[in-house]
Amino acid sequence: MKKWRTLCFFWAIMALHAVAILIFTRGFLLTRTELPFHSNCSDVSKESPCFSNSPQGSDVNSTEGRCWTKPAIGRLVIIVLDAIRFDFVAPSSFFKEKKPWMDRLPVLQKLAFGEGSSARIFKAIADPPTTSLQRLKGLTTGGLPTFIDVGNSFGAPAIVEDNLIHQLVENGKRVVMMGDDTWVQLFPHHFRKSYPFPSFNVKDLHTVDNGCIDNLLPTLYEEDWDVLIAHFLGVDHAGHIFGVDSAPMIEKLEQYNGVLEKVIDALESQSRPGGLHENTYLLVMGDHGQTLNGDHGGGSPEEVETSTFAMSFRRPPSPIVPELDIPCEFDLERRSCISNFQQLDFAATVSALMGIPFPFGRCTVISCLIDNHHIFNLLHFIKVKRYIDIYSASSMIGFSSEDISRIADMYTKAEKTYRQIKDNASHRSKSNDLSPSSLKHQIDAYVKFLNSVAELARSKWTEFNLPMMLVGIGMMLMSLFTHVFVIYRLSKACGVPFNPCGNSKISLGLVFASIIVMIRMWSLFSNSYILEEGKVANFLLATSGLVMLRYSIMRRKMLLEAGLFLILVAIIRFTIEIGLSKQAATSAFLHFNPSWMLGIDTSHHVWTHIFELLPMLALLLLVHLLYKAITGSSFGAISKITLLGTIFSYILIAMQWASENKMLGLASYGVGRNTLPRIIYAIGFGQILLLILSKLSCQEKAVVDCRRSIISDSLAMLSAWSSTVIIISGQQGPLVALATLIGGYCIVRFHDLEGNASGTPLVLAVNPLSLTQWCLFAVCLFFCTGHWCAFDGLRYGAAFIGFDEFVLVRQAILLTIDTFGFSHIIPIFGLPFLLLTAGDEKKGFPFARLSLVYMIYGFITAATVTATLLCVMVHRRHLMVWGLFAPKFVFDVVGLMLTDVLICVASLYFLGRTRDNTPAHDHAIGN
Repeated sequence: MKKWRTLCFFWAIMALHAVAILIFTRGFLLTRTELPFHSNCSDVSKESPCFSNSPQGSDVNSTEGRCWTKPAIGRLVIIVLDAIRFDFVAPSSFFKEKKPWMDRLPVLQKLAFGEGSSARIFKAIADPPTTSLQRLKGLTTGGLPTFIDVGNSFGAPAIVEDNLIHQLVENGKRVVMMGDDTWVQLFPHHFRKSYPFPSFNVKDLHTVDNGCIDNLLPTLYEEDWDVLIAHFLGVDHAGHIFGVDSAPMIEKLEQYNGVLEKVIDALESQSRPGGLHENTYLLVMGDHGQTLNGDHGGGSPEEVETSTFAMSFRRPPSPIVPELDIPCEFDLERRSCISNFQQLDFAATVSALMGIPFPFGRCTVISCLIDNHHIFNLLHFIKVKRYIDIYSASSMIGFSSEDISRIADMYTKAEKTYRQIKDNASHRSKSNDLSPSSLKHQIDAYVKFLNSVAELARSKWTEFNLPMMLVGIGMMLMSLFTHVFVIYRLSKACGVPFNPCGNSKISLGLVFASIIVMIRMWSLFSNSYILEEGKVANFLLATSGLVMLRYSIMRRKMLLEAGLFLILVAIIRFTIEIGLSKQAATSAFLHFNPSWMLGIDTSHHVWTHIFELLPMLALLLLVHLLYKAITGSSFGAISKITLLGTIFSYILIAMQWASENKMLGLASYGVGRNTLPRIIYAIGFGQILLLILSKLSCQEKAVVDCRRSIISDSLAMLSAWSSTVIIISGQQGPLVALATLIGGYCIVRFHDLEGNASGTPLVLAVNPLSLTQWCLFAVCLFFCTGHWCAFDGLRYGAAFIGFDEFVLVRQAILLTIDTFGFSHIIPIFGLPFLLLTAGDEKKGFPFARLSLVYMIYGFITAATVTATLLCVMVHRRHLMVWGLFAPKFVFDVVGLMLTDVLICVASLYFLGRTRDNTPAHDHAIGN
C-alpha cells in the first residue's frame, strides 16, 4: 500500500532532525581547548618576590624544599559537605529571617567568631552549571566551567589537564580519599589509599556518610598521608528527596556537627609542638548550594553560593594590616564578618599553602609574608599572561587581537607599578618600613588585570562553530518544509484542498493557530520569557480557550465545556506558579507546605489527612472511569485485559502510598517499599508488550471496525503507560492525570466547534487550533508537574522509586518517564481522540486524517525547537548562555527527538494494520 510512503515520511523527518541536532550540537556545545601543558617547579626561579625580598642572611632565601612558594602548612584535611548552602554554615544573624535549618553547625560558628581564633568562614561563589562533577572539576583544575561537563555527570571521565591532585602527587604529597566515588573516576591513579562509595542513589542518605565516618577518624591518627579528602553526600541526597526544610535535612546537619566536633578534637589533641598535626590546616567546604527543594545545576544565588570554613591548628600569625585585609560583609548586628571569594581560586590557594605549582590553567593572585612585610607575588601574574598567550596560539579561536591588546596594556601598567614598589621596598629596607597603601595600590592593579582576564575567559571560553550551527538550523528548516509538503498532500488526500488564502472566514482558525505558534516561538528569544515559559504557554492556552468560548456562545452549545476548560487552565496557572518558584517538593506537590500561599496550617491533623487522602480519591475516580469504559464499550479482549491490569495497578499504587503514609499499617504485613513499584512496572511493561504483539499478529480489519479499533487501542495504550507515569510522578500523579483527562476531553469537544459555528468547512481536514491547544496543554503539563528547563528541574529521586541500586540505563529510563510522561508520552498516544467528532462516524477513521494529525503536531513541535536553535545561536555570547539558554536547548532537542520517536511508534501502532477508505489517498501521497 502507498500508505507506507507516508509512514516513511515520519521516519525520514526523525532522521533529518537527528542529523540537524547532531550537527548543531557539535557547533554549539564544544568544550574549551584543554592545553596539554603542566606547571613545574622549574618554571619559577629566585626571581619570585617570595624568594628574593627577604632580609640578607635569612634562610627564607634558600630554595631548598620549596617550589613556587615556601610551604605554609604541612598537612591538609579537606572535608567536602556536598550541597552545603551558605545559610547552613553562616550564623542566622546574617539573614533577615531565621529558618529551621540555620545554626545547625554551631561548632564552626563558635570557632570562626571566637576571640583570637585562627578559623574563618567564607562565602564561596561557584560558577554555573552547579552539577557535582562539574564543580569538582572546577575546584581541582581552577578552570572556568563549560556546559558540556554536565553531560558527564553520570559517567565521569578522568581529568587529563593539569589539576591540583596531579600537582600534589607529582610533588611527593600522599593523598587519601574517602566518600563520593566520583573522585576515583576523575583521578583513577592518584590516591595512595581510597575508600570510595556509590554516590548516585539519591534515596540513600547514609551509605557514603557512614563510610566517611568509619574511615575518617582513624585516618587522622595515621602518619602516611599529607592530604586527606572526605566527601560527604547526605545533605545533597536529603535535599533531592525531602527538600531543605525537612526533618532528614536537620538530622543530617546535626550529624555533621557531631562529626566535625570529633574531627576538630582529634586534630587539636595532636597540634602541640612536635605533634602529628602541629601544622595541619582544616577546610570544611561545599562544592555548590541547593534550592529550597534540594535541586542544583543552575545559576541562582541559592545554587552558586556555598560555604568554606578554614582553620589552622598552628598559632595565628601576626594580624594583617587593615589596608590589605579582604573586605567582608557584616551581619545584621555587626558582630560577625564574612568575606566572599570565587570558588575557582581554590586550586591556586591550596597550591600556595602546600608549596606546589599552580595548575597550568589557573588564573588567580596570591601573596606571601616575609618578615611582616606583604610582598605581592608576581610569579602567577606572569603565568596568567603566559597562559593567555599559549591559549590564543593553540585554540582554534582563542582571543581577538583587540582583547589581547587591552590585556597587554593592563599587564604592562601593573608590571611597571610592581617594579616601582619593588625599588621603593629596597630603598626602605634599612628602615624596615613598607607603605601598606602602596602595596594595596599594586594589588588593585593585579586584581584589575586578572578580573579582566577572567571575564574575557567567561565570555569566550567555549569555541562556537558558527557554520555548523547554521547548517543544523538549515536542516531544521528543511524538515519544516517537508512537514508542509506532506501536510498539503495529506489534506488533499482527505478531500480538503489546502488553500489558506482562498477565504478569510475559512482561514480564521488556521491564522489564529499560526499566530499563537509564532508568539510562542518569538518568546523564546528573550531570557525573561524563557524563565516564564510555563506562564507564557498558559496565557496562550487561556487565549485559545476564550476563542472557543466565543464559538460556543455563537453556537449556544458546549458552554459547560468551555467554562470548565478555562477553570482548568486557571488551576494549572496556579500550579505552574509554584513549580517555577522552585518551592514545590521534589517528590510530590502535595508534600509542599502551601501555608505561605493559601494561609493553611498544614500541621493540623485535618489538613494532613485531606492531603493524604486526596491522591487516593483521585485514583479511585480513575478506577471508576476505566471500569465504566470496560462495561460501556464493546472493546476487544486484549483492550479489556489491559484496562483491568491498569485498574489493578492503580490499586497497588494506592496501597504503596497508604503504606508510606502509615494509614493502613500495611508495613506490618511485610510489604517492601520497592516490591509494589516493581510489580507496577512489570504490569505496565507486560501490557505494552501485549498490545504490540496483538497488533503484529492480527489481520487487517474492515473499514467499519476501524474507528472502534483505533479508539480502543488508544485507550488501552494510554492506560498501559498511565500507571507507571503516575507512580513515578508521586502523589501529584493522579491529580495531573485527572487534569489531563478533563483538558483532553474539552479540546476533543472543541475540535469541530469552529466549523459548525461559522457554518463553513475547515481549511484542513483537522482543526489546527485544536492541535495547537493540545501542544500548549502538553507544555503546561510539563511545568505544572514541577519541572522546568534546567538540570535542577530534574527530580532525581523519581529514578529510584522501586530501586536502591544505581543502574545507568534503568534510572535514565525512569527519569525520562518522570520528566516527559505527562507532557510527551500521554499527549502523543492520545492524539487519535481529536478525531472523535460526529462526522467521523460516517466516514470511518481515514488513515490520511490520523496521519495529518500527527504531522501537524510534529510540525508545531519542530517549529518551536527551530526557534530555540536560532535563539541559542543568537545568544551564544549572552551572560546566561550556560545557565539558561543551553539547558533550554538540551531539554527542547531531547523533547523533539522523543516526540519524533513516539510519533513513529504511534503511527506504526495505530496505522500499520488498518485500511484507509479514502480513494484519493494513494494517488495524493504517491505522486
